Amino acid sequence: MLESANWVEKNFSETADAIFIFQDDQLLVSNQAAQTLQADYDLSTTYITELMQAVVKQQRTKTDDCFNCVVKGMAKTSVPLTLKSKDGQSFSFFVVYSELDHAKKVYSLTLKSEALMQRMDQLAQQRKLVQYVNRAHEEERKRLSQDLHDSIAQGVYSAIMGIRHLDPATSHTDDAAFNHQTKLIEKQLYETLQEVKGMALDIRPSVLDSFGLESALKALAKRLEENTGIAIMVVSHNADQLNLVEDVQTVLYRIAQESMTNAIKHASANEINLMLVAHDHRISLEIIDDGSGFDVQKHLSFNGHSLGLMNMNERVKALNGVFQINSKIGEGTTVKAEFPIA
Repeated sequence: MLESANWVEKNFSETADAIFIFQDDQLLVSNQAAQTLQADYDLSTTYITELMQAVVKQQRTKTDDCFNCVVKGMAKTSVPLTLKSKDGQSFSFFVVYSELDHAKKVYSLTLKSEALMQRMDQLAQQRKLVQYVNRAHEEERKRLSQDLHDSIAQGVYSAIMGIRHLDPATSHTDDAAFNHQTKLIEKQLYETLQEVKGMALDIRPSVLDSFGLESALKALAKRLEENTGIAIMVVSHNADQLNLVEDVQTVLYRIAQESMTNAIKHASANEINLMLVAHDHRISLEIIDDGSGFDVQKHLSFNGHSLGLMNMNERVKALNGVFQINSKIGEGTTVKAEFPIA
């Protein structure tokens, strides 16, 4: 226990963060970094205690406690603070308040570098993004695996069974039965081939690489229209003249694919309009459906079955684009993405 106490005391004393511990607003102890700040910046502990007490009282009246980053998750309250050194230089910090013992009114104030806090927040957001992207990839792999098992494997198995029935047909020299059986096998193999092609298009459409975004969107719309019977109109204006980077083309295609799939599967849409328009210095894609609509706020997170709206938003922002969804229950949905272009 003595060794542990010594380790804690040493860590407290030598940590780079300035830590002040108070009881009933009276300073109990501070570490070396805190003492250095007091000396170099003429830092008044009375000032920072009054500042934090005001902020704490204000935040405790709110009903929407916000813990959007790892920093706010580990501390109850934090507030920015700028200090000037004796030579006139300004430095930015975050003062982090943590309640240590409510009954005895013991709390700590920790001064952290603003740059360090922002970096911690960025790392937390990156980890969060990587986690749900990985989950999305795993779900897509599961879906492909299920499709391979349910459609492709079953189709091939049916064709094998049909071939096994050819022997009895030929042994009786029944030409009609033989022809009928071969037609059945041919039909089954053709359907399986179509399944394979459809899966390949979902994974990566070759038309996107060969002919560009506009042609790929038209091909996607045509395939969905043929498979579902839903009217899908594609309107393009000056988009074929643009030399879009591959990443932007891919994201716009995936947004169109995800949006139209959602409209077909979940919104019972009868009509979908897709508009790809080149403006001055930007390109926009809108997918408008007349489906049942939904509550946007309830569907912003990863849903466990597809890449989801959250993933759309993050992929667009990663390329400096803007992503918007407007939807009301019973009034359809509009999904819009815009990217800057030279």
